[in-house]
Amino acid sequence: MTQPVALDLRLLIRGFTVLLGVSGAGKTSLLQAIAGLLPASVSPFGDLPVEQRPVGYLPQGYALFPHLRAWENVAFPLPRSAQRRAEALALLQRVGLKELAERFPSELSGGQKQRIALARALARKPQLLLLDEPTSALDMATRDEVLDELIREVHLFGIPVLAVSHDPHLAMLADHMAILRDGTIVQEGAPAEVFARPQHRTTARLLGFRNFLSGRVEAQENTLLRVAGAGWQLQVESPSGLPVGTPVQLTWRAEDGLLAAGAAQPCPNRLLVRVRACRAEGLSMRLYLEGPAPLEMLLPLQRAEAAQIIPGSSLKVCIQPSHVQVMMAECP
Repeated sequence: MTQPVALDLRLLIRGFTVLLGVSGAGKTSLLQAIAGLLPASVSPFGDLPVEQRPVGYLPQGYALFPHLRAWENVAFPLPRSAQRRAEALALLQRVGLKELAERFPSELSGGQKQRIALARALARKPQLLLLDEPTSALDMATRDEVLDELIREVHLFGIPVLAVSHDPHLAMLADHMAILRDGTIVQEGAPAEVFARPQHRTTARLLGFRNFLSGRVEAQENTLLRVAGAGWQLQVESPSGLPVGTPVQLTWRAEDGLLAAGAAQPCPNRLLVRVRACRAEGLSMRLYLEGPAPLEMLLPLQRAEAAQIIPGSSLKVCIQPSHVQVMMAECP
């Protein structure tokens, strides 16, 4: 028997909205509940049977019928009539794929399949479009191009969109975003606001932050907080003051750390660390560090090689106050 998913949330859909959450958080279940494919108390549309809900749903992998041509996939939800093929071709033209109308899904690229699935969803004339992990079937080489086209198309159609994903890159392109955790929304807003100021460690990790330190506020001077822990202290830009003694967590991205010896400007935040391991990542080198906590730093490969960094090296790492985010400490 399938276990029920506990979700209790209210979410603003504004233009192209992305809901981020880890695998297993209930994102797909949420979309299926809105579409009427899972029993749930939902508003709006919750009082309508599945076939009457004005919702377009693109499941993960697109779920195109392999034995139907592109136009037949698009026409599937349309009423049987003499105009059915013409309506499907018109939708294909709107997504720029009319010339592929006679092809089967096996003859289409990932991006083309996505646009066929989009046209099929639009055939229902939905008031809301639901996308489940729209980047999952795309390779890195075409992801940005396909996403740009997808977002442009849904904006042209003027239909609000809710996309669920674990990919923060998709959220960067959204008009509005939210974070799903433990069955509820823990943060939402414009992507620039959420990426700049994650409010929880779970949110920060989901957005690509990898460095975390737990400490307490020692002092505030104007917009700078001084936060200290066992054997370290850092200055943090924080426009909203916190009382002295408040337990907080600090976080910053791996690419925001610099070698103190090569810093272009004075840096009040320096940490003494030891290199535990190194890993080349294309034109970058990721350093796994031992310090006040396990830390990571991502350096240009040439800079890391010029500094002769190897496992066991001792380094002074600089982090500018503007790159350090402060979050309230979470209960264990």
